[in-house]
Amino acid sequence: MRHRHLLFALALTSLAGCGAAPPSAPPGPAAAPAAASSAAPPAAAPAPGEASGPGPAEANGAAPSGATSVDVPAALRAVVDAADRTEADRALDPGRKPAETLAFFGIQPGMKVAELMAGGGYTAELLARTVGPTGVVYAQNNRFVLERFAEKPWSERLKKPVMKPVVRLDREIDDPLPPEARDLDAVFLILFYHDTVWLETDRAAMNRAIFRALKPGGVFAVIDHSGRDGTGITEVKTLHRIEEKVVREEVERAGFRLAAEASFLRVPSDTRDWNAAPMAAGDKRGMSDRFVLKFVKPGG
Repeated sequence: MRHRHLLFALALTSLAGCGAAPPSAPPGPAAAPAAASSAAPPAAAPAPGEASGPGPAEANGAAPSGATSVDVPAALRAVVDAADRTEADRALDPGRKPAETLAFFGIQPGMKVAELMAGGGYTAELLARTVGPTGVVYAQNNRFVLERFAEKPWSERLKKPVMKPVVRLDREIDDPLPPEARDLDAVFLILFYHDTVWLETDRAAMNRAIFRALKPGGVFAVIDHSGRDGTGITEVKTLHRIEEKVVREEVERAGFRLAAEASFLRVPSDTRDWNAAPMAAGDKRGMSDRFVLKFVKPGG
């Protein structure tokens, strides 16, 4: 039993990357997901927010096929190119395109932003470097993930001077932000929306909480691995993917408006029938087709 629990814990290591794929979810977007502990987990993945060594495409700096460019200001390029970033973080950059991500979602110095399920802090650090000392980054992780993998790398990262703008939040994803985290400019959920399904998150409550925390005109930034049309939430465990349509419908139901989408992480050649988890993807790591959606709270 102890061995099974350990293996299951490893299945959650998708937080800041593409973690291992958990077991199958029940069919249909509207169906309730199966309990996360009810089936045997897949192969282990690296700890949240850490690199286990890039796949060939990432190591060679290759852009995903079909990716398009985003105008990146020099200041944001400098954030990503900072000499004091770790090699482990840099290894993830080609598959993540952080400069394009920061630019597309309009992150600037002095902003108040949040990252949900920050894991070991790959994106949270980039946000902290961008908003600078006059801004703030609320970075949330839940108890389960902190206890099993994120606590050590996350705590170590928070010691870095560049992380001074970060406010650590240990909260559940259903209610991820405290009352003081209000009038935010942006909230990020990267490569994790699909995991909220098999973790049995109250996604409607989560999306409403994000809506409340944002200022009018504030951005909800969602990036995730694309599932095939018609698959809904049925492959959130087996293939680590979710159908884009499901995410759009659920987020818009909370009151958001889809303002823009980007294609810099699109990979038209991706058949979307393979496991996008880092340890399962092998040479394909960083090459999954990903949707990039910019939702906005109306009124700004």
